[in-house]
Amino acid sequence: GTSQADCAVLVVACGTGEFEAGISKNGQTREHALLAQTLGVKQLIVACNKMDFTEPPFSEARFNEVTNEVSNYIKKIGYNPKAVAFVPISGFNGDNMLEPSSNMPWFKGWSVERKEGNASGKTLLEALDAVIPPSRPTDKPLRLPLQDVYKIGGIGTVPVGRVETGILKPGMLVTFAPQNLTTEVKSVEMHHEALQEALPGDNVGFNVKNVSIKEIRRGSVASDSKNDPAKETKQFTAQVN
Repeated sequence: GTSQADCAVLVVACGTGEFEAGISKNGQTREHALLAQTLGVKQLIVACNKMDFTEPPFSEARFNEVTNEVSNYIKKIGYNPKAVAFVPISGFNGDNMLEPSSNMPWFKGWSVERKEGNASGKTLLEALDAVIPPSRPTDKPLRLPLQDVYKIGGIGTVPVGRVETGILKPGMLVTFAPQNLTTEVKSVEMHHEALQEALPGDNVGFNVKNVSIKEIRRGSVASDSKNDPAKETKQFTAQVN
C-alpha cells in the first residue's frame, strides 16, 4: 500500500512517554518514516497528534521538542525537513485538523520551502491540499506492477495494481512479465466503477481473458504487447537506503 502513495502523513504521538517510545531505535515513528522513504514516497507531512495529552496540555515546548527530534531523524534518512509541514493536532478533539485551534494560539502555522513553490497554512487539511501532484507519464509505454491477483466469481481473473506509466484501456492486448503471457483486457475498474482508460497513479483492477490465477502473481508487470512490452533484464538501477 505505501509504495502506491504520492505523499505520506507520519502521525506522531506527542503524549508523555509515547513519543519517546516511537522515536526510539526500534520505534514505529522511525520505522514508518523509513518505510515511506525506502518505498519512494517523496512528500511527507508530520502530524504531531495527541497535543491535548501533553504536559501541560497543548504544550508549545513539547511540540518544538517533537519537531526537532523528528526533523533530525527524517533528514538522516533522506527527507528535507524544510519541505515537510509539521502540524500540531488533536485527532480526538479535531484541533488544527480542519480549522485553526483556539487551544494553540502560539502556533503561527506551518510553512514549507521547495523548488516547485513554497506553501504555508495552519491546518492538516491545508497541508494535504499543498501536496504537489506528481507528473503522470502518460506518454511512456504501459507499466503496471501487480499488487495482487484475485479470482472473482462470475468475472474471472482480476489482477490489481497501480499504473506507473502509460495508459491501460479495455480491449488492449497486455503482456505479463516475466511469464511472457499475452491476453486481452476485458474491462478496467477503479473503486467499483468501469473506466474507459486508467492513467498513471490510478489503482485499478482489470479483468483478463483465459488467464488462470496460478499463471500470474504479485510482482508481475503488465505492459502493452504492441508498445515496448516489459522484458526480463540482467541489470537494473535501484535506489538503496
